[in-house]
Amino acid sequence: MANEPARMHKNELLLITAVALGTLLNPLNTTMISVALTRLQEDFHLTFADVSWLISTYYLASAIGQPVMGKWSDLFGRKRVFMLGLLLVTVSSCLAPMSPSFGWLIGFRIIQAVGSSAIFPSGMGMIRSRITSNQARALGILSIFSSTSAAFGPSLGGFLLHYGDWPLIFLFNFPFIAGSFVLAWKLFPRDPKTSGSMADMDWWGVLLFSATIFMWLLFFLSFEDGISWWKLAVSVALTVVLYKFELRKSKPFIDVVFLRKNVNVSLIYVQFILTNAVFYSIMFGMPSYLQRVQQMDPQQTGLVMLSIAGFSVVVTPLVGRWIDRSGSKPSLLVGTSAVVLGTLLLLIIRDQASVVTIFLVLCVLGIANGFNNLGMQTALYDFVSREETGIASGLFMTSRFIGTILSSSLLAALFGKNITTSHLHSMAWICAILGVLMLLLTLRMPRGKRAAAAAK
Repeated sequence: MANEPARMHKNELLLITAVALGTLLNPLNTTMISVALTRLQEDFHLTFADVSWLISTYYLASAIGQPVMGKWSDLFGRKRVFMLGLLLVTVSSCLAPMSPSFGWLIGFRIIQAVGSSAIFPSGMGMIRSRITSNQARALGILSIFSSTSAAFGPSLGGFLLHYGDWPLIFLFNFPFIAGSFVLAWKLFPRDPKTSGSMADMDWWGVLLFSATIFMWLLFFLSFEDGISWWKLAVSVALTVVLYKFELRKSKPFIDVVFLRKNVNVSLIYVQFILTNAVFYSIMFGMPSYLQRVQQMDPQQTGLVMLSIAGFSVVVTPLVGRWIDRSGSKPSLLVGTSAVVLGTLLLLIIRDQASVVTIFLVLCVLGIANGFNNLGMQTALYDFVSREETGIASGLFMTSRFIGTILSSSLLAALFGKNITTSHLHSMAWICAILGVLMLLLTLRMPRGKRAAAAAK
C-alpha cells in the first residue's frame, strides 16, 4: 500500500505523456512545413501565394475542427475521439508523401488537421477527468508543450529536409503517433455509454462559422491584388448573421453569450489572435526569406530558426515563476514590448546580412514568444471560473487558428509573387503595428486573481 501513491503518480505522468505526444502533432505539423514551402514550390511549380493555401486550409480545418471535435468528445466519448484523431493523422501521414498533385496534398493535410484537432480537446478532457490533484500543473505542462513544439517546427523541418525531402516531414509523425496510441490504449479508461447523437450538434452554427471564417480568409488573401470590398461586405454580413443566430441557440457552436458577458476574456481572445498573427508570420515568412534571399540551405535555415524555439523554452520556466508572484500582466507587458522591438529590429536585416545578426534579432522574438504564450494562457484563467474552463479553452484555441489564418493571408499578400528584403520590411512594419495594439490591450487589462492573491 505504501507504493500506491507512487504508482498513481507514475500513471498520471504516463497519462500526461500520452496526451502530450498526441497534442503536439497539430502545432508541430503547423510549422514543420514552413521550411519545405520553397521545395514544394519547385516540385509542384507554384507561386508562394499558391503554396500558402497549404497553410491556410490547415488552419481553416483546425479552427473548425477543434470545437466540433470537442463537442464530439463530450457526446461520444473522449477515448473514441482521441483514437479517431490518431487514426486520421496516421492515414494522412501515410498518403501525403504519395500525393500525385498539389490538390491531393492539400486534401491530405486537411485530414491531418481534422485528426490532430480531435486529439487536443479529447485529451484535455481526459486529463481534467482523471487527474484531480495538481490539475493546473498538468494542464500547464500540456499548454507549454504544445506551444513550444510549434516553435521547434521550422528547425525540425530544416533537418528533415536536409537529410531527405518534404515527404519525410509527414513520416516524422509516426513515432509520436505510436507512442501516444500505445499509452492511450492502455491507460485511458473505456468510455461510458452515452446518449449523445449527431442531432445534438449545432450543425447550422458549424456551417455559418465555417462560411464566415472562409470568407474572411478570401478577403485577406485579396490584399495581394487590392482590397475586395464585396468580400469585406459579405464577411461582415456573415459575422453578424452568425452572432445573431448563435445568440438564440440553447446549445450554440460558438457561445456568443459567454463572450458578451466576459468582456475581459473577449479582449484576451483578440490579443491572442494578434499574438499568433505576428508569431506565425515570422515562423512562415522567415524560412522562405532565408532560403530565397539569404541563400541558406534548409539545415542552415533550421539552425537559425532554432533561436526562436530555444529562447522560448529557456524563458518559459522563468516567466512561470514570475507570473506566480506577480500575475500575468507584467509578463505580457515585457512580451508585447519585445514583439514591437523584435519586429522593428527586422528592419536592420539587408540582402546578404550576417547570420549572427539575423540570429540575434530572432532571439528577441523568441523571448517575446516565451513571455506572451504563457502570459496569455494564465491571463485567460484569471478571468474565468472553473466551470467555464472548457468553453474558454475551446475558444482560446479557435482564436489561435484565426490568428494563424490572418498570418498566412498577410504572407500571401506580401510574398505572393516574389520574396525580397523590401517585402520582409513591409511584414515587419505590419507586425510592429500589431505589436503596439497588443501592448495597448495589455495596458488596459485589469489585475487578475493571481496578482491580487500575490499582493495579499
